[in-house]
Amino acid sequence: MIHNLMPGTEEQLLKERTTAYVGIDPTADSLHIGHLVSIMILKHLQNCGHRPVALVGGATGMIGDPSMKSAERNLLDEETLRHNQNAIKAQLSRFLDFDSEAPNSAILVNNYDWMKDYTFLHFIRDIGKHITVNYMMAKDSVKKRLNGEEREGMSFTEFTYQLVQGYDFLYLYEHLGCKLQMGGSDQWGNITTGTELIRRKVNGEAFGLTCPLITKADGGKFGKTEKGNIWLDSRYTSTYTFYQFWLNVSDEDAERYIKIFTMLSREEIESLIAAHKEAPHARELQKRLAREVTVMVHGEAEFEKAVRASGLLFGNSTAEDLKSIDEQTFLSVFSGVPMFEMPASELPCSILDALAVKTSVFPSKGECRKMIQAGGVSIDKQKFTDPNGNLTSDHILDGKYVLVQKGKKNYFIIKLV
Repeated sequence: MIHNLMPGTEEQLLKERTTAYVGIDPTADSLHIGHLVSIMILKHLQNCGHRPVALVGGATGMIGDPSMKSAERNLLDEETLRHNQNAIKAQLSRFLDFDSEAPNSAILVNNYDWMKDYTFLHFIRDIGKHITVNYMMAKDSVKKRLNGEEREGMSFTEFTYQLVQGYDFLYLYEHLGCKLQMGGSDQWGNITTGTELIRRKVNGEAFGLTCPLITKADGGKFGKTEKGNIWLDSRYTSTYTFYQFWLNVSDEDAERYIKIFTMLSREEIESLIAAHKEAPHARELQKRLAREVTVMVHGEAEFEKAVRASGLLFGNSTAEDLKSIDEQTFLSVFSGVPMFEMPASELPCSILDALAVKTSVFPSKGECRKMIQAGGVSIDKQKFTDPNGNLTSDHILDGKYVLVQKGKKNYFIIKLV
């Protein structure tokens, strides 16, 4: 999990309880799995007796970090930032202990609180004079943008970002005794600016540690799917979709991810990997990874629901299992399944009409009749055996859906409108 660390960092962590922080961008009211690496680093830190600080970048979120970005970001208003901060703290509470009386209880801070009344003149007088333009220009994040293809180059606002982040580190150093900043490897330039500012302004010693940016074994971006980010909030990514993401990673990725995204011991991980190599087809490594991360983020009950939902497509699930899932999970499980609309006022309706006239689940009534007689049609996971029967309001799930199964693998949804 360690990509780079400044000399003396390990010695500092071994010497005394150390306060360390990670900055989190509050541009949304949920974290996504791209944030999980630095959150796990904070979790390990707290487990080892050190004090974690999660800094929500209310001020820096208004500017936008140029690191690894090709364009400037949209700016957020204060009300949105505060809402996002509260939502992020609730999520972080699943990983970190904020509430105990322990000396290493986690702290959440927002840099907007100390930046909002800091005037520009005071900032450039107190902070700007300590860091040279030459030093700032030498940073990779700046060089890449200035030498990039984009005509608009880099705004002064973005150029000053590393100074603002450096001041965060100085502020936390002075007010919380924070001696270590951690983050993704793309943050190295910003972190070292902070340690340099602390050295030059208050003659203090501070440290930096970065973790690798996680990618997939094929070089693709970790945590991105065709539908975008995998979020920790089930409003944006259902628990089922979240669970499936981890369940479907490659063998190579599962071997790396289980070391990074779980709190399992080294011995247990090594035995899991060894067992997986003996029987890779069983995908036990992926199953354990998916279980550990889903329980950690969503809790045991939601994990159990996700497992039951997985059985709807691939296992011998029952009508009760189908009825127990919510609409979001239902639509996640059957994403991509053909969907037909039908007026609810037309129920009850002959099953043959419903499946072969009002929708095109079957090309003809005759074919539909034959398949029902052969036992090949299920409605809501129950065999439908009467070709003269009706589709009724009793078949509606969540007040608007009917799940039709033709044969073993072909699913269709009828949406009542």
